[in-house]
Amino acid sequence: MGEPPEYEMLWGEPVGTAQLAAAEEGYLACGPAERLLWERLSVFEGAFDRRAVEEVCGYGTLAAAGVGTVLDRLAPRALLPVDDRFDGEEGGPRHWMPHAMRAVGARRLTARGDRATVLRHHRRWCVGVARRAAAWWQLGRQLDARDLALRELPDLAAAMDPTTAPLAPAEETGPALEVAVALWFLWVACGRGVEGRTRLRHALALHEGPPPARALWLAAFLELESGRPEDADPLLGRAWAAAVRDGDVRCLGMLAHLRGAIALHQGRPRAAVAEFREALEQLGEVPDFGPTRESCWASIALCLARADPDGAREALERLERDGAELRTGAAGRDLSADAWAHHARAELLVRDGERARAAEHARRALREHLRLGSAVGAACAAELLARLRLLDGRPDRAAHLLGAVDLLRASVFDASYRPGRFCVLARERSEEALRGLLDDPELREAYEEGARRGLFALSWER
Repeated sequence: MGEPPEYEMLWGEPVGTAQLAAAEEGYLACGPAERLLWERLSVFEGAFDRRAVEEVCGYGTLAAAGVGTVLDRLAPRALLPVDDRFDGEEGGPRHWMPHAMRAVGARRLTARGDRATVLRHHRRWCVGVARRAAAWWQLGRQLDARDLALRELPDLAAAMDPTTAPLAPAEETGPALEVAVALWFLWVACGRGVEGRTRLRHALALHEGPPPARALWLAAFLELESGRPEDADPLLGRAWAAAVRDGDVRCLGMLAHLRGAIALHQGRPRAAVAEFREALEQLGEVPDFGPTRESCWASIALCLARADPDGAREALERLERDGAELRTGAAGRDLSADAWAHHARAELLVRDGERARAAEHARRALREHLRLGSAVGAACAAELLARLRLLDGRPDRAAHLLGAVDLLRASVFDASYRPGRFCVLARERSEEALRGLLDDPELREAYEEGARRGLFALSWER
């Protein structure tokens, strides 16, 4: 017989056999309540706080024992503290279970026969987290919503994969789809469209029966975000039929918004405006899910900025009016809509010959898109800013921006990605002006330097 292995691969990481032995000794030294909590905590993929522990693990004998008290006793023995709360977030300490401790707990939990039950509690908690993040997004707490979703993504990702569930995958697609759809903003507005498309398609492939209308809406939206509007069309038809079947009027408004976004992507601004106006009629005063009224007005302003400046200005005024009337108290603004509104204002100011003010709005649009994580929005704003740099006789700054945009697109999208016609126009004008200039070694170096520096640094360059 050969020597026993020095380590095991657990959750993609090597864990030494000595670590596992020490974790087993620690487990055996605990009392019955601590052992049971240790086992149940092994279902968490990432960090967790007391509230999560209570929801996932606090039932049966642990509820009677007071799971919070048991957690306090167990933490020094089996958990590591994690400081990953975002600014202004309330709550107590958060913990993470190292892989060696988790492996011991998972094996014991399986041997006890309780893994399926604990995983069901975990799935319900994940659905609750996703719903909370979606509600925060609608209320204008968009950075908090994004940060919450990203922080809990290891667990949410497990919930979106029906094959990791205790029952047959087809029986677990309901929670998986609900989590994926609730996180629509993370995929569409925060630059994680490729991941969202992959996760949603996986869950839909395992779903038996008619898919929910909002899942089909999101699937179509993610095809558009991937630069494939033609692949969104059949999904739109299926989503419309499902929304009518389910009586989901809000989803009909979301589909009108998406048809507008597709028309804008394809360079059909008049058709896009008609769809966005229909969306405004159907979404209601304060949509509880999906695109906001502010996003519709910002999109209308983008459609009209180059052909109907008065109409674009009116749309921007309505955006401000809706934002002031509907988002009161602690609720914040729709940051994504604000970023696109800055882009529209920049386009209008270019038309009026106010290039300095236009550049400031383009920079603000770029910074807001980068803050949210939107690669589509950041690239579009940067290309507009590059065009303004050329108009100001600063081709080196334009080359910086175009180099950074090309690197961003290459790192985020695959080779089949095609940006929307609205964005392409600004890029074409810049490239036409630079085509002869890029033969200049200094401008070629500026292009490469821009790629090295990246858009975050360039967004502050004046």
